[in-house]
Amino acid sequence: MQAIFEDIRYALRQFRKVPGFTATAILTLALGIGATTAIFTLVHAVLLKSLPVVKPSELWRVGDTENCCINGGMQDDWSLFSTDQYRTFRDNNPEFLQMAAFQSGANQISVRRQGSDHPAESYISQLVSGNAFDTFGINAYAGRLLQPSDDQKGAAPVAVMSFRTWQQKFGQDPSVIGGSFIINGEPYTVVGVTPPGYYGERLASDPASFWFPLSSEPQIDGVMTVLDRPDLQWLNIIGRVKPDTNIKQVEARMQVQLRQWLASPVSKVEANAKTLIPKQTLHLAPGGGGVQTLRDQYQDGIHLLMWISSFVLLIACANLANLMLVRATTRKLQTSVRSALGAPRARLVRQALTESVVLSVMGGIVSLIFAYGGTKLILHLAFRKSYVPIHATPSLPVLGFAFAVSLLTGVLFGVAPAWMTAHANPIEALRGANRSTGQGSSITQKSLVIVQAAISLVLLCAAGLLTQSLRNLQHQKFGFDTNNRYILHIDPQMAGYKPEQMDAFYRQLHDLLAGIPGMKSVAYSLYSPMEGNNWGTGVYIMGQPPPQPGSNENNASWIRASAGYFDTIGTKILQGREFADQDTSATAPVAMVNRTFAKKFFKDGNAIGQHFRLDLKTTVNYEIVGVTEDTQYWQPDSHIRSMFFLPAQQWVKYEDPDMGTFEQVSHTKMNAIELHTSGFVPGLEAQVRHAIAQVNPNLTVIDFQTFDEQVQSNFNQPGMIVQLTSLFGLLALALASIGLYGVTAYSVERRTSEIGIRMALGADRSAVLRLVLRGAFLQVVIGLAIGIPATILGGRAMANFLYGIKPYDPLVLVVTTIVLLSAAFVAAVLPARRAANTEPMHALRTE
Repeated sequence: MQAIFEDIRYALRQFRKVPGFTATAILTLALGIGATTAIFTLVHAVLLKSLPVVKPSELWRVGDTENCCINGGMQDDWSLFSTDQYRTFRDNNPEFLQMAAFQSGANQISVRRQGSDHPAESYISQLVSGNAFDTFGINAYAGRLLQPSDDQKGAAPVAVMSFRTWQQKFGQDPSVIGGSFIINGEPYTVVGVTPPGYYGERLASDPASFWFPLSSEPQIDGVMTVLDRPDLQWLNIIGRVKPDTNIKQVEARMQVQLRQWLASPVSKVEANAKTLIPKQTLHLAPGGGGVQTLRDQYQDGIHLLMWISSFVLLIACANLANLMLVRATTRKLQTSVRSALGAPRARLVRQALTESVVLSVMGGIVSLIFAYGGTKLILHLAFRKSYVPIHATPSLPVLGFAFAVSLLTGVLFGVAPAWMTAHANPIEALRGANRSTGQGSSITQKSLVIVQAAISLVLLCAAGLLTQSLRNLQHQKFGFDTNNRYILHIDPQMAGYKPEQMDAFYRQLHDLLAGIPGMKSVAYSLYSPMEGNNWGTGVYIMGQPPPQPGSNENNASWIRASAGYFDTIGTKILQGREFADQDTSATAPVAMVNRTFAKKFFKDGNAIGQHFRLDLKTTVNYEIVGVTEDTQYWQPDSHIRSMFFLPAQQWVKYEDPDMGTFEQVSHTKMNAIELHTSGFVPGLEAQVRHAIAQVNPNLTVIDFQTFDEQVQSNFNQPGMIVQLTSLFGLLALALASIGLYGVTAYSVERRTSEIGIRMALGADRSAVLRLVLRGAFLQVVIGLAIGIPATILGGRAMANFLYGIKPYDPLVLVVTTIVLLSAAFVAAVLPARRAANTEPMHALRTE
């Protein structure tokens, strides 16, 4: 151990003597390790980290797929459950110490403190079972958390607030605990605050600020209550199992319980769907990571970035290996003398490796600065304005990763110098090490440059392919126009509006907004394009046979929209007409469909005048009066779905109570307001907020943004991947160029005498310039020969990230090759010109 400490002290003394070399080496390493550590921070938080709960390894989730938010019918592989299913599993599986239920979606709620003059604010909330916090072993930071007694019908209305909300919105005011708040127009008591860092059962952007017991669902959700609907699944289930539980046995029993429940009258499964019950299944999955929606969204992109950052680190290691080789070569005389004086070869090798490891550890320490900054950049690019409970400050696992990577890189770039040291020949000390005729180090250095060039080409091509793919995504035809258009969201239910008040409310709101100077049109709908949501149901075309049970052939997405909606969002009407103010409850039910719907359900594509129903048990027929162009309502790379539209002011009476509820909910959830102006309107948002406050001061504007901003928010993840890949590609190019420059410069220095002799014998400066450039470009060309096939393979590996472009796009390959050759020319021409300007007499005196 004492010898190791001596080696470390000696290494530090040597590095102090060459501050330029040390600074360059540390910076190069810090960039490589910092980039990798920043990506690992995201890997750890999203893919590896457990929930901040007690003993997460004891938690198991019922279901192994991600789903949201309310389902009906068969799921085949179940992951969402109704309230009654949750209670059945909870009460009949004693292997679970506790089993908790969590709302799979979230609610926007209006919150105002009792007696406060401040307007209500919008927050995100979640419904959970009364034992949810006990299941996780969570204790309150202040007050108490929810209890099973809170989750009973008739219990006092209570809520729990997140620590972040309590800190940022209420300044950790102790009077909040036990205080009364008006939430969606009803009084609730905040009984406690969760501990810092707790965000619920899933990592997500903008996690819940308030938690309510499941029994509060009718008051929170309003018209569409699902609490006592056995036919609607809306809960994720996570439980804590007893030690030594046989999970497979529990899973098998719960599968039987699921099928028995579906076969019972309680489930309300329709007769034609009962044949599907034997096919229904569920699986138990480790629940320590919670419901991993964010993992599913980002894991592929994170894996890609981890590979790319690893390649950058590999280039940094190659650069450092070159620097260490140059240093080992310049110290060859010293090493030979030490060997001649009796220093053991093992001792010399250990010293060389120690210096490499010490240098890498120093680079690792500095890399934490780059890792912190890189993590903040990644979070900003990925989530923009949203808050996500991932911290840029390195955690212990991240610090451990950085340290491990530092040691690994130290060994990687220290192997070559150590090998050279091990093969040091004492006879070199007698004739001058710099006159050695050995070419081993030179070949090694050139090989490293070749590797750097090949990897740089791969990364540059990856960046080029992803950039072009993103451009293709952004410039496709989405079926609407964003120019001078704005989207805002409100929720009238949060201000206490009832279904029978909706028509009058929307008419008043429409007239006030339309009166703003510069406003061309105003519309409202359930959802707006590229909001990432819409409703779905089966449709039954009159005159066509119904589909087989369990078939999804008749499924279609849909929204409800007001008159003038399509003109307001810039969607073209291809056939028929748009909704009008005359489409009311007093007229026959009408609908509009998109082009995909018309082509799917009608052989000739002519949908005008055709009729369809939403349920075979009803007699309500919708007549198709218009066909629109296809419009994207989901993600930019999603396929266009068959879609129909229902008019906002037309209420249809259903005899079936479920369909009646469905009708009411679709009229009360039209929270998207679309605005079209004649141009730029100064202070538009303030004027809109003022108009809404005139309608009702308790109405909360959830968000206000341009239509283009809403569309661009869909490109946050691909944009992040493109920007980081481009950044890493440029970093790799810079490191490879520096490596080529260093090797070429060192080669020129070693061949100074040779160059002098050539020039003394008549070689002109251009011949010397060509000589040096030829040697440098030979390395790059070999790197290209290796890199081009690797680039094609890399393109195929990331084919899932590409849209509208081939993995081997020739244009991208040509452009990136030119970029790499240009950088190589700049890196090589500087030492080449220095060589061409060498004076023969000076060169001959050099040694």
